[in-house]
Amino acid sequence: MSVHSQRNRLGALMKELMGRWSETKLVWRDAKAVEFEKRYLAELVDNVNAAMVVLEKLDQTLTKIRKDCGES
Repeated sequence: MSVHSQRNRLGALMKELMGRWSETKLVWRDAKAVEFEKRYLAELVDNVNAAMVVLEKLDQTLTKIRKDCGES
């Protein structure tokens, strides 16, 4: 699979996770839920967003390399 498709998959999985978390928060509304979100999910979102940027740059670099080497 290409870097681009993996980036899209990561984004889709993160979107699905956050959707499920929104559903979960409807029934899990105590201090531990708030702690879980702050402690784990916030960091995960930040890390996934950073990875998405890196994957986009990697995809652009690989595209340029392919173009420079005469591949399409």
